[in-house]
Order: sequence, then structure tokens, then C-alpha cells
Amino acid sequence: MKIFSRKVLIALAVITISSGLAVAQEPPLKSITYRLSMSRPVSHLFEVAIIVELPEQLKDKPLEFQMAKWSPGRYGVFDFAKNVQEFRASGPVKRIDDQTWSVAPRGAATLNISYKVFANDLSGTFSQLDSRHANYNGASIFMYIVGHKPDPVKLTIQAPVGWKIVNGRTERPGQTEWQFPNWDVLIDTPTEMAPDWTQDTFEVDGKKYHVVVHSFGPEGGKRAALVKDIERIVRAQVAMWGAPEFQEYTFLLHFAADDRSGDGMEHLTSTQIIEPGALADPGTYEETLGTVSHEFFHVWNVKRLRPQELGPWDFTRPLSTRALWIAEGFTTYYGHLMMRRAGLWNDKIFLDRQAETIMRIESAPGSRLMSAEESSLSAPFMDRATHAQSTNLQNTTISYYPKGELIGMVMDLLLRGRTKGKASLDDVMRDMYDEFYVKSSNDSYYLRGRGYQTEDLERVASRRAGFDLSDFFKRHIRDVDVLPYDEAFAYAGLRLVKTQAKEPFSAGMSIEFEHPRHGSIENVRNNSPAEDAGLQRGDQIISLGGTNVTEDSWLKTLARFKPGDSVPVTVKRDRRTIKTNIVLGQPDRFGYRIEERSDATADQKALRAAWLSGK
Repeated sequence: MKIFSRKVLIALAVITISSGLAVAQEPPLKSITYRLSMSRPVSHLFEVAIIVELPEQLKDKPLEFQMAKWSPGRYGVFDFAKNVQEFRASGPVKRIDDQTWSVAPRGAATLNISYKVFANDLSGTFSQLDSRHANYNGASIFMYIVGHKPDPVKLTIQAPVGWKIVNGRTERPGQTEWQFPNWDVLIDTPTEMAPDWTQDTFEVDGKKYHVVVHSFGPEGGKRAALVKDIERIVRAQVAMWGAPEFQEYTFLLHFAADDRSGDGMEHLTSTQIIEPGALADPGTYEETLGTVSHEFFHVWNVKRLRPQELGPWDFTRPLSTRALWIAEGFTTYYGHLMMRRAGLWNDKIFLDRQAETIMRIESAPGSRLMSAEESSLSAPFMDRATHAQSTNLQNTTISYYPKGELIGMVMDLLLRGRTKGKASLDDVMRDMYDEFYVKSSNDSYYLRGRGYQTEDLERVASRRAGFDLSDFFKRHIRDVDVLPYDEAFAYAGLRLVKTQAKEPFSAGMSIEFEHPRHGSIENVRNNSPAEDAGLQRGDQIISLGGTNVTEDSWLKTLARFKPGDSVPVTVKRDRRTIKTNIVLGQPDRFGYRIEERSDATADQKALRAAWLSGK
């Protein structure tokens, strides 16, 4: 993507009239009212009506109603319009394209449209309506009026009898109507409707927090403890950032107990988190807290301090930004760090988690091919996107989540170490928040402040650190050089240790087992022994090393051999049985650990303690 200067971008925004950049020069509509109902939950059909009151100047001009192609926070393109049916209007309708309907008022003062949306996915990206509950992400349900996204909107909800409604902007029990300053805030308010969710409340520094839990399975008596631990996370993050600007915030937690639904999504005054298990299940409690920590950090990083392209959005085309390694990667770093600062993890758990992330990135073939900025630009291909065409993405890409996490950790330690504790990434993030959100003039109707570019972080971080970070950004963010782990960890009296795995060979392939004894090749790395042997993704493993293998034994089987050995393998491909040999190269599986240096000084230990505690 060509990168324009800020002045050029602003100029383009002022003169552009498009579906996504709602800056039309025509007058605002008198009123826009959305009505949502669900008369037959078992059909999975939400029923939407939009009532538009027109000013005199627009009574003879067609209005375009458009479904978004994707949703903020999830950057794959999902084309929500494919689930729209039975579009009706009080004026003549013309389908413009795959996501747009045009309706002509023909002089009428009011325009009425209606449509239904099929929804049966419990997700922060999609929506679900069934006999148990209704839950929606607004972008997948509500059309916007092209050129009028900045206009205020009203929402009324008619839920089934006995169902309660809750979202991050609920002000009173029994509320069924909401006013929003614009369509973007409307869709930023996920909503749950059901007869049996529960709500607990706590306060931190005068702000009220609601923990809404909808459990489809047993809780094991863990809900009270969960609420208390969420409060600890909130306190740790507020201690870093300062008081958030909202008065109330809602955690919408769903324990789906279906072993498939899972997601977490950030919003201005709420987060929606879906766990595939029940709260009583082993590991679900801990996984929930980790997701809470990540999503709540988004209150500041992403939802307010945001890359320039993250609001308002053009929903007619995929998102293109170079900064998701900051928006999501830094949030992943702090999500984990805040678990330590909240006292929910100890030092070892946190450092082990970071070592695991290093292993994932440094073992990924894409880490030497794709930079953090390129990864961000490739988000529409990677963020839960589906592909009908075979791709080589597993060998050429890295995720901006773990890569950005490691950049954040290393930057933090470099700043702390080189300044002897006088600067940190905490300081840089607060500086960014202050400059771009708190003190900046508004650059759009959507939200306070303005967005940043990656060059802005480079400038602000260099200013705070007192040294130039341009070489760091060039080598480790815009290029693919290995991060300076040794220098970073040394400042904290730590060192990174790389060790050969007990089972040192994968031969450049990964095998997935839908059944413990039936494995298929999930990926073959380029220039690997498996590729040299002619193996392909999708090959079913019949035997390896002359034996049948299972999920637990295939790496152990390869470990019986040594570099240069020829390992027989038999696979089934289509209707053929293929026999070949893998000639093993050098070990390709390694582990990492972060350990304390025996010569760590008192100053290094103090820096480490300040880093991990935030004090």
C-alpha cells in the first residue's frame, strides 16, 4: 500500500464520499431508528427494521443501505451480507452490488426498510440467535446508510418474553432503547439477551464494572473468585494507565460448553469473551482471566489510542494498516505482564510464557521472511480468514500477535536498561495516549483524538528514551533481523537459553491427528527433508520408520534416527499409496528458557522487579 502523508490523508478524507468514509457533504438525516426483534428464535433469524426521517433536500434522492464486509477487531473479510434475506422497503429497491441496496424515497418524508439476518455463531465477530439466547455483534446485523454513518441513531430491542437485555451501555434494568452518537458506536456495543445470565459488580477508583456471566455448563462454584480476580486485573491496569474515561464498563462472559465457540473482542465500554468450555472445566478459569487481561488493555490501546486506519473504517474493502503489531502485539505483551502485576502469575509463569512465545516465533519459517509491518498488512489473509485456494501462508507468514509481543518486551527492557530504569515502555504508551488521544484535536466524527502511524511510535519512544530507536525499528520491525534478546534480558539479570529438544527432528513437517491413530500432514516446510522426499500437505501417514505412528509417537519415532539417516515413510494420497524416504538433516526442534544469571547484580535484580511489578 502506498503510504501517504497525514496532510494528504486528511485532504482525501475531506473530499471523499464513499461507503466506508462517511464524510458526505449532504445534510444529516432527521432521524435514524433501528428496531431489532426476534419473533422466532429457533429460526436463527434476527429481524431488523430501519426507519429513516428525511430532510426536504433528500426526499427525492435514493439512499444506499450497506452491510459491512468485516468487523473492527477481526480483520478477515467475512461478507456479512451473505446472511441477509428478505430485504423490503417502502420505496423501490435496487440491488447495487453484493453488499448494497438502494431505496428511492420518491418524495416521502419517511423511509422504512426491513430485512432478516441468519445468525448462529457465538462469536465476538458474528452473532447467534437460538432458543437459549440472542447475542449480536452489531457489524454483522445492522446495515449503515452510505454517507450517513456520522448521524445519530436510536435502537429499540424487542426480546422474547422473559429475556433480559444487557450491554456495555445499559443504564437501568429493563432498558429496551438506546441512543448512540453514530452508527460506529452502535455496532461497538455487543448485546446479550437471555433469561438466565448473572451480573456482579465492583468499583475501582469510582468507576463501576459489571461482570455478566452466561453459563451453558457448570460453574463449579468459581464465579465469585472469577469476579475478584477480574478486579485484580482491572486494578493492575488502571495503576499503569490512570483512570479510564468511562464511568461504567461491562465484561460479557459466555461459557459456551460446546467445545468449539471461542473468541474475545474489545469495545469502548465492554468486552465480549466466549470460552468453548464450561467454567468448571480444568483450565477454563485461567484461560478466561488471560483473555480478560488482553481485552481490557484494549480499553486504552486500540479503542482509544489507535492506528490511523482504525476508525472510522471503510467496510467495503479489507483493512490495511502497518501497526497491528502495536495494537494487538503490545496488547498481548501487556495482557501477560498484567497477569504478573495483578499477582495471578508468579515470575516463573510469566517468563516461561515469554520463552514459549520466543520458541514459536524463532521456530517459524516465516519469521525470516515477513516483518512485523508486513504481518500487520497481511491481517485480512490471516485473522481467522478462510481460504478456498491452497496457500503457503504457514511457511511465509508470522502473526503480529506474538511477534508484536516480543517486540514490546524487548523494547521495554532496552528502554529500562539503557536509561538505568528512568524510562520504560509503560512511559511510552502513556505518552502516546496523551499525545494522540487526550490532547490531540479530533480528526473524525468517530472518536476523540487522532490515529498514529508507526513512525509516531518511533519518534515518541526515542524522545522518552533519550536515544535514537530508528535502527531498532529498521532492523526488527520493518525488516526481519532477530531481536536483541541477549542485551535485553541482560539488563534484568536474565539470559535466554536455547536447547535441543528431546525429540529433535520434525523433518520439516507437522502432522495433525483428527483421530489418535490417523494422522495427516498438516504442513511441509519449504527446503525441508519432508519436501525433498516429495511429501505434501494432506498426505495420510500410513507408516513412518517402518511402524504405525500416533499423535504421541511420531516424533519419538524420528528421534530414533540421526542426521543423514534415511527414514522410510508410506503415505496415502488421493487413491494412491506412495512409499518414499526422508533423509534427515540437522536437528530442527529446539526449546527456550529464560533463567536468572548467576552473576546478576543488585541493580539488575531491582530493574527486573520494577519491570515485573510495575512499581
